[in-house]
Amino acid sequence: MIVTVLAMFILPVSAFSQSCALCYTQAASAGARMKQGLRSGIIVLIAPPMLMTLAVFGVAYRKRNQFYDENAAAESDPIV
Repeated sequence: MIVTVLAMFILPVSAFSQSCALCYTQAASAGARMKQGLRSGIIVLIAPPMLMTLAVFGVAYRKRNQFYDENAAAESDPIV
């Protein structure tokens, strides 16, 4: 975690501003409706993968103890 935060501060700022040149030129020369359309398109493209990822994590969180057997775990623990 610390390495990631340090890397974010060390990397040049230009590395974070990489974008599609076509999208940039289209957005710069477009009107207000086109800019709103681009924003909506970004949300439409981002929302499904985010929702699917959250669904997978939600299912994994609910099923995390399904295969855990308390009796087997108690038998395998060494007696102290």
